[in-house]
Amino acid sequence: MINKTALITGATSGIGRATAHEFAKHGIHLILCGRRQDRLDTIKSALQKQTEVHTLNFDVRDLKAAQTAFESLPVEFKQIDILINNAGNAHGMDTIQDGNTDDWDAMMDINVKGLLYVSKLIMPQMITRQSGHIINIGSSAGKEVYPKGNIYCASKHAVLAITEGMRIDLNPYGIKVCAINPGLVETEFSQVRFKGGEQANSVYKGYKALQPEDIADIIYFTISRPAHVNIADLLVFPSAQASSTIVKKEFN
Repeated sequence: MINKTALITGATSGIGRATAHEFAKHGIHLILCGRRQDRLDTIKSALQKQTEVHTLNFDVRDLKAAQTAFESLPVEFKQIDILINNAGNAHGMDTIQDGNTDDWDAMMDINVKGLLYVSKLIMPQMITRQSGHIINIGSSAGKEVYPKGNIYCASKHAVLAITEGMRIDLNPYGIKVCAINPGLVETEFSQVRFKGGEQANSVYKGYKALQPEDIADIIYFTISRPAHVNIADLLVFPSAQASSTIVKKEFN
Protein backbone atom coordinates (compact mmCIF):
# COMPACT_ATOMS: atom_id res chain seq x y z
CA MET A 1 0.00 0.00 0.00
CA ILE A 2 3.05 2.28 0.10
CA ASN A 3 2.66 5.42 -2.05
CA LYS A 4 -1.12 5.11 -2.20
CA THR A 5 -3.05 8.12 -0.97
CA ALA A 6 -6.14 7.91 1.23
CA LEU A 7 -8.58 10.69 2.06
CA ILE A 8 -10.39 10.30 5.38
CA THR A 9 -13.30 12.50 6.42
CA GLY A 10 -14.08 12.96 10.10
CA ALA A 11 -10.41 12.32 10.84
CA THR A 12 -10.19 14.32 14.07
CA SER A 13 -11.65 11.69 16.41
CA GLY A 14 -12.92 8.15 16.81
CA ILE A 15 -12.82 5.78 13.85
CA GLY A 16 -11.39 8.39 11.49
CA ARG A 17 -8.44 9.20 13.71
CA ALA A 18 -7.76 5.53 14.45
CA THR A 19 -7.84 4.75 10.72
CA ALA A 20 -5.32 7.51 10.05
CA HIS A 21 -2.96 5.96 12.60
CA GLU A 22 -3.47 2.47 11.14
CA PHE A 23 -2.86 3.61 7.57
CA ALA A 24 0.26 5.53 8.59
CA LYS A 25 1.80 2.29 9.90
CA HIS A 26 1.59 0.93 6.36
CA GLY A 27 3.04 3.99 4.62
CA ILE A 28 -0.21 5.17 3.07
CA HIS A 29 -0.14 8.90 2.34
CA LEU A 30 -2.93 10.72 4.15
CA ILE A 31 -5.32 13.56 3.45
CA LEU A 32 -7.07 14.17 6.76
CA CYS A 33 -10.31 16.16 6.71
CA GLY A 34 -12.14 17.70 9.63
CA ARG A 35 -13.71 20.80 11.11
CA ARG A 36 -11.25 21.21 13.99
CA GLN A 37 -7.92 22.51 12.73
CA ASP A 38 -6.21 22.17 16.11
CA ARG A 39 -6.95 18.45 16.16
CA LEU A 40 -5.88 18.07 12.54
CA ASP A 41 -2.57 19.72 13.44
CA THR A 42 -2.07 17.37 16.39
CA ILE A 43 -2.72 14.27 14.30
CA LYS A 44 -0.47 15.51 11.50
CA SER A 45 2.34 16.14 13.96
CA ALA A 46 1.98 12.61 15.35
CA LEU A 47 1.89 10.86 11.96
CA GLN A 48 4.20 12.80 9.66
CA LYS A 49 7.20 10.84 10.95
CA GLN A 50 5.62 7.72 9.44
CA THR A 51 4.11 9.00 6.21
CA GLU A 52 3.19 12.07 4.16
CA VAL A 53 0.24 13.96 5.66
CA HIS A 54 -1.87 16.86 4.40
CA THR A 55 -4.87 18.32 6.23
CA LEU A 56 -8.04 19.94 4.90
CA ASN A 57 -10.20 22.00 7.23
CA PHE A 58 -13.82 22.12 6.01
CA ASP A 59 -17.34 20.94 6.79
CA VAL A 60 -18.58 18.12 4.54
CA ARG A 61 -22.03 19.73 4.54
CA ASP A 62 -20.64 22.69 2.59
CA LEU A 63 -20.14 21.67 -1.05
CA LYS A 64 -18.38 24.92 -2.03
CA ALA A 65 -16.00 24.64 0.92
CA ALA A 66 -15.25 21.04 -0.04
CA GLN A 67 -14.56 22.05 -3.65
CA THR A 68 -12.23 24.84 -2.53
CA ALA A 69 -10.41 22.49 -0.16
CA PHE A 70 -9.83 19.84 -2.83
CA GLU A 71 -8.68 22.43 -5.35
CA SER A 72 -6.04 23.53 -2.83
CA LEU A 73 -4.40 20.10 -2.65
CA PRO A 74 -0.69 20.06 -3.56
CA VAL A 75 0.07 18.17 -6.75
CA GLU A 76 1.56 15.23 -4.85
CA PHE A 77 -1.80 14.70 -3.09
CA LYS A 78 -4.07 15.18 -6.10
CA GLN A 79 -4.42 11.48 -6.90
CA ILE A 80 -6.68 9.88 -4.30
CA ASP A 81 -6.67 6.08 -4.37
CA ILE A 82 -8.77 5.38 -1.27
CA LEU A 83 -11.73 7.36 0.05
CA ILE A 84 -12.99 6.72 3.58
CA ASN A 85 -16.34 8.46 4.05
CA ASN A 86 -16.30 8.43 7.82
CA ALA A 87 -17.75 11.81 8.83
CA GLY A 88 -21.10 11.31 10.51
CA ASN A 89 -23.12 12.07 13.59
CA ALA A 90 -26.23 11.30 15.62
CA HIS A 91 -28.27 13.96 17.38
CA GLY A 92 -30.96 13.25 19.93
CA MET A 93 -33.01 10.24 20.99
CA ASP A 94 -36.54 11.54 20.52
CA THR A 95 -39.65 9.92 19.16
CA ILE A 96 -40.27 11.13 15.64
CA GLN A 97 -43.27 13.21 16.73
CA ASP A 98 -41.09 15.03 19.28
CA GLY A 99 -38.03 15.29 17.08
CA ASN A 100 -35.96 18.45 16.78
CA THR A 101 -35.78 19.54 13.13
CA ASP A 102 -32.31 21.02 13.66
CA ASP A 103 -31.17 17.55 14.75
CA TRP A 104 -32.81 16.05 11.67
CA ASP A 105 -31.05 18.51 9.39
CA ALA A 106 -27.66 17.87 11.01
CA MET A 107 -27.95 14.09 10.58
CA MET A 108 -29.19 14.16 7.00
CA ASP A 109 -26.76 16.90 5.95
CA ILE A 110 -23.65 15.22 7.37
CA ASN A 111 -24.44 11.51 7.11
CA VAL A 112 -26.04 11.60 3.66
CA LYS A 113 -25.36 14.84 1.78
CA GLY A 114 -21.82 15.20 3.12
CA LEU A 115 -20.96 11.69 1.96
CA LEU A 116 -22.44 12.44 -1.45
CA TYR A 117 -20.63 15.76 -1.84
CA VAL A 118 -17.20 14.36 -1.03
CA SER A 119 -17.76 11.29 -3.21
CA LYS A 120 -18.93 13.46 -6.11
CA LEU A 121 -15.65 15.37 -5.99
CA ILE A 122 -13.42 12.28 -5.77
CA MET A 123 -15.14 9.77 -8.09
CA PRO A 124 -14.25 11.43 -11.44
CA GLN A 125 -10.52 10.89 -11.01
CA MET A 126 -11.08 7.26 -10.01
CA ILE A 127 -13.26 6.78 -13.08
CA THR A 128 -10.56 8.29 -15.29
CA ARG A 129 -7.91 5.94 -13.87
CA GLN A 130 -10.36 3.02 -13.68
CA SER A 131 -9.18 2.21 -10.18
CA GLY A 132 -9.98 3.21 -6.63
CA HIS A 133 -11.58 2.06 -3.41
CA ILE A 134 -14.44 3.79 -1.58
CA ILE A 135 -15.41 2.75 1.94
CA ASN A 136 -18.54 4.26 3.46
CA ILE A 137 -18.83 3.97 7.23
CA GLY A 138 -22.41 3.03 7.94
CA SER A 139 -23.87 1.58 11.12
CA SER A 140 -25.85 -1.33 12.45
CA ALA A 141 -28.60 1.33 12.49
CA GLY A 142 -28.58 1.00 8.71
CA LYS A 143 -29.62 -2.63 9.11
CA GLU A 144 -32.51 -2.22 11.55
CA VAL A 145 -34.66 0.50 13.09
CA TYR A 146 -34.93 0.81 16.86
CA PRO A 147 -37.07 2.94 19.21
CA LYS A 148 -36.22 6.65 19.02
CA GLY A 149 -33.65 5.96 16.33
CA ASN A 150 -35.94 7.09 13.47
CA ILE A 151 -33.99 9.77 11.54
CA TYR A 152 -30.52 8.52 12.46
CA CYS A 153 -31.53 5.05 11.29
CA ALA A 154 -32.98 6.58 8.11
CA SER A 155 -29.71 8.36 7.40
CA LYS A 156 -27.71 5.17 7.84
CA HIS A 157 -30.15 3.16 5.73
CA ALA A 158 -29.51 5.81 3.08
CA VAL A 159 -25.76 5.24 3.40
CA LEU A 160 -26.28 1.57 2.58
CA ALA A 161 -28.51 2.37 -0.40
CA ILE A 162 -25.98 4.90 -1.70
CA THR A 163 -23.19 2.36 -1.26
CA GLU A 164 -25.08 -0.24 -3.27
CA GLY A 165 -25.86 2.33 -5.96
CA MET A 166 -22.20 3.36 -6.11
CA ARG A 167 -21.09 -0.25 -6.42
CA ILE A 168 -23.41 -0.79 -9.38
CA ASP A 169 -22.67 2.47 -11.19
CA LEU A 170 -18.89 2.32 -10.65
CA ASN A 171 -18.57 -1.38 -11.48
CA PRO A 172 -17.65 -0.76 -15.16
CA TYR A 173 -14.64 1.27 -13.99
CA GLY A 174 -13.10 -1.32 -11.66
CA ILE A 175 -13.73 0.75 -8.53
CA LYS A 176 -14.34 -1.17 -5.30
CA VAL A 177 -17.13 0.09 -3.03
CA CYS A 178 -17.71 -1.17 0.51
CA ALA A 179 -19.90 -0.39 3.53
CA ILE A 180 -18.57 -1.12 7.00
CA ASN A 181 -21.32 -1.05 9.61
CA PRO A 182 -20.25 -1.00 13.26
CA GLY A 183 -22.45 -1.55 16.25
CA LEU A 184 -21.49 0.01 19.57
CA VAL A 185 -18.10 1.73 19.31
CA GLU A 186 -16.71 3.69 22.26
CA THR A 187 -16.13 7.16 20.81
CA GLU A 188 -17.49 10.71 21.28
CA PHE A 189 -20.64 9.47 19.52
CA SER A 190 -22.76 9.17 22.66
CA GLN A 191 -21.68 12.58 23.97
CA VAL A 192 -23.00 14.15 20.77
CA ARG A 193 -26.13 12.05 20.58
CA PHE A 194 -27.23 12.55 24.18
CA LYS A 195 -25.79 16.09 24.34
CA GLY A 196 -23.65 15.19 27.33
CA GLY A 197 -24.94 14.15 30.74
CA GLU A 198 -25.12 10.89 32.64
CA GLN A 199 -27.00 9.03 29.91
CA ALA A 200 -24.08 9.63 27.54
CA ASN A 201 -21.62 8.34 30.14
CA SER A 202 -23.60 5.14 30.76
CA VAL A 203 -23.78 3.92 27.15
CA TYR A 204 -20.53 1.93 27.29
CA LYS A 205 -20.70 0.72 30.91
CA GLY A 206 -21.12 -2.93 31.89
CA TYR A 207 -19.59 -4.53 28.78
CA LYS A 208 -16.62 -4.20 26.42
CA ALA A 209 -17.62 -2.01 23.48
CA LEU A 210 -15.80 -1.99 20.17
CA GLN A 211 -12.86 0.41 20.10
CA PRO A 212 -12.07 2.74 17.17
CA GLU A 213 -8.89 0.74 16.59
CA ASP A 214 -10.97 -2.41 16.04
CA ILE A 215 -12.78 -0.74 13.15
CA ALA A 216 -9.56 0.80 11.80
CA ASP A 217 -8.03 -2.68 11.67
CA ILE A 218 -11.05 -3.94 9.72
CA ILE A 219 -10.83 -0.99 7.32
CA TYR A 220 -7.17 -1.73 6.61
CA PHE A 221 -7.97 -5.42 6.10
CA THR A 222 -10.66 -4.41 3.61
CA ILE A 223 -8.40 -2.19 1.50
CA SER A 224 -5.52 -4.67 1.57
CA ARG A 225 -7.38 -7.57 -0.06
CA PRO A 226 -6.20 -8.77 -3.49
CA ALA A 227 -7.45 -6.87 -6.54
CA HIS A 228 -10.12 -9.49 -7.31
CA VAL A 229 -11.63 -9.38 -3.78
CA ASN A 230 -14.15 -6.76 -2.64
CA ILE A 231 -15.68 -6.92 0.83
CA ALA A 232 -18.94 -5.31 -0.16
CA ASP A 233 -20.85 -5.09 3.12
CA LEU A 234 -19.66 -5.85 6.65
CA LEU A 235 -21.56 -5.74 9.96
CA VAL A 236 -19.52 -5.85 13.16
CA PHE A 237 -20.72 -5.96 16.78
CA PRO A 238 -18.90 -6.23 20.09
CA SER A 239 -19.33 -9.75 21.46
CA ALA A 240 -21.81 -8.48 24.04
CA GLN A 241 -24.14 -7.06 21.40
CA ALA A 242 -26.74 -9.09 19.51
CA SER A 243 -28.75 -6.23 17.98
CA SER A 244 -29.20 -2.51 18.37
CA THR A 245 -31.30 -3.06 21.50
CA ILE A 246 -29.87 -6.31 22.95
CA VAL A 247 -26.59 -5.96 24.86
CA LYS A 248 -25.41 -8.36 27.56
CA LYS A 249 -24.20 -6.19 30.44
CA GLU A 250 -22.69 -7.18 33.77
CA PHE A 251 -25.33 -5.02 35.40
CA ASN A 252 -28.58 -3.36 34.30
